[in-house]
Amino acid sequence: KVGQDSTVLLICITVFLSYLPEAGQYSSFFLYLRQVIGFSSETVAAFIGVVGILSILAQTVVLGILMRSIGNKNTILLGLGFQILQLAWYGFGSQPWMMWAAGAVAAMSSITFPAISAMVSRSTDPDQQGVVQGMITGIRGLCNGLGPALYGFVFYLFHVELNEMAEVETLGKASKPNMANPTDESSIIPGPPFLFGACSVLLSLLVALFIPEHNLALRSGSHKKHSAGAQAHPHSPPAGGSDGKEPLLEDSSV
Repeated sequence: KVGQDSTVLLICITVFLSYLPEAGQYSSFFLYLRQVIGFSSETVAAFIGVVGILSILAQTVVLGILMRSIGNKNTILLGLGFQILQLAWYGFGSQPWMMWAAGAVAAMSSITFPAISAMVSRSTDPDQQGVVQGMITGIRGLCNGLGPALYGFVFYLFHVELNEMAEVETLGKASKPNMANPTDESSIIPGPPFLFGACSVLLSLLVALFIPEHNLALRSGSHKKHSAGAQAHPHSPPAGGSDGKEPLLEDSSV
């Protein structure tokens, strides 16, 4: 039934293309910080804590302000833009301060999925909430399996080896790629999978541009109009057609 509703299909594609690199990033990023960037265990722990706190602030304070000021759809587009920026920064960055700056941008990109969930919640009929939210959650689960495999494959293609944590402790800086030579591909693009992820999120941004921004006032008015019509003509057939099928999301043009 997803293919029968264009809005749901666009939202699902947007979630898939944006969460796929995010899931892969979670599986290898902290090991990448240890081996390629040279973070210590304490620095990685501090990085996780700072980015986590910034993400909480972004999803509580900043998200509410953006939703009221620029709207639901524009908030999604802004979050995807932040995600493209942070993935590109992770891909080209080779200095610790670049990772910290990109981490702050990554915290801002965490507003994307809450904004998508809010759009679905506000634009979907109450009896279809579980269906659409379940599909989105299922797509995220699929990305949790495909993302790490994709990142590992891209790391393998570009000869960037991420060893186990025990090996990192013993090898130390010996396992860190040589970034002093500008002709070395690892010095030009230290994190190739993150650039592939940025391209995926860019496609997600292009798809999200076609998601219609539903007018809740029109949606409520249309429900009242249908309710009044049903009361005036109790024996008339339903307006949805003879087969009784209804779209998962209401069309704002009604």
